[in-house]
Amino acid sequence: MTKVFIDGSAGTTGLRIYDRLSARKDIELIILDDEKRKVTEYRQEALNSCDIAFLCLPDDAARETIPLVTNPNTAIIDTSTAHRTNSDWTYGFPEIANLREKIAKSKRIANPGCHASGFVALVQPLVSAGIIPNSLNLTSFSITGYSGGGKKMIAEYESYELSPLLEGPRQYALTQQHKHLKEMIAICKLDKAPVFCPIVANFYSGMEVTVPLFASDINGNINDIKNIYKNLYNTSLLHYDEEDEEAGFMSASRFSDFDDMQIQVKGNDDRILLVARFDNLGKGASGSAIQNMNILMGIDETTGLKVTEER
Repeated sequence: MTKVFIDGSAGTTGLRIYDRLSARKDIELIILDDEKRKVTEYRQEALNSCDIAFLCLPDDAARETIPLVTNPNTAIIDTSTAHRTNSDWTYGFPEIANLREKIAKSKRIANPGCHASGFVALVQPLVSAGIIPNSLNLTSFSITGYSGGGKKMIAEYESYELSPLLEGPRQYALTQQHKHLKEMIAICKLDKAPVFCPIVANFYSGMEVTVPLFASDINGNINDIKNIYKNLYNTSLLHYDEEDEEAGFMSASRFSDFDDMQIQVKGNDDRILLVARFDNLGKGASGSAIQNMNILMGIDETTGLKVTEER
């Protein structure tokens, strides 16, 4: 039986991972009580006695934790930003660039960021195919539920004295220095960062990442893009869909509480919209972390995950 430890199980990502794993019979969860979970000695013992450890910690704490792991057989899945562009780590997005095979053999896996997951799913295959030039000036906007901001933001939005400013969507990272930009550039092999506009709104979870394109700027057309996605994304956890489910609307909460991602292409022959919809806590965090764990275990990637439909 695979032994699993969640370091940082009290955080939003850790809690969702625990929720998905607690009912599974094929793993043994190593759980530290409240008095021990922040004590280095007990954490180190748990990290070195497990087969797979999830790090659900702030960036600095994740970096400080790695030297504690001396067991060469312990595989680490880090959900923080700390190691996503580190060449010694495997980027944990199995659907692109033959990463699935690398993940299966890796002991150090950096789980993608939530906004970055949608952007990478949309852009990386098109850059790889030569549709999007590496030098193209890209823009992207992304709408997320407030759970992506962690416990403090959740408490703000769920307060009985909700600020009127929180009732409407709020754009942030206004200095264009969002922490996901580094991995977006690196994984997609872009020459420069996109103009990125993240927006948090008053709903718990869900995410919708959009990358707009002018057809005149790319090497191909809207049908070329659809065909690339159609051939690449055809699994339960990442699927291209053509259906218009909502009569001309696209809700960012469509995949709330699910662990799969939907890719769609909208627009026309001149102006194209690439859209990824998923749960910021699902395929954007905990769900993808568990998918990577399943790959390490050599079992069905959807095991223990919640998907909108079987494919």
